[in-house]
Amino acid sequence: MSWEELEAIGQPSDIREVDQKREDLAKLTLRVFGSEDGQKLLQWLQLMYVNVPIAVPGTDPSHAFFAEGQRTVVRDIEVRIQQARKL
Repeated sequence: MSWEELEAIGQPSDIREVDQKREDLAKLTLRVFGSEDGQKLLQWLQLMYVNVPIAVPGTDPSHAFFAEGQRTVVRDIEVRIQQARKL
C-alpha cells in the first residue's frame, strides 16, 4: 500500500480512483520488470536482498530489520507483477 492510498483512507475520494492507481502501478511494474533486462534486474535483486540470511550471528540486531526492509521492497515488486498478470 502506498502513502497515497493510506492518505485516501477515510477521505471522501472515490475508491475507484485508488483502485485504478493501484492497477496502473501494477501494470507499470510488469512493463518495467517484464522485459528481458527487467527480469535480469529482478533476479539480481532477489539474489542480493531476498535469497540471503537476514539475521547473521555476531551482527547488530538492527541489521535484521534493515535486511527485512530490503526484502519487503523486492517482494512488493513481485506481488505487483503477479497482480498485473491477473488484470
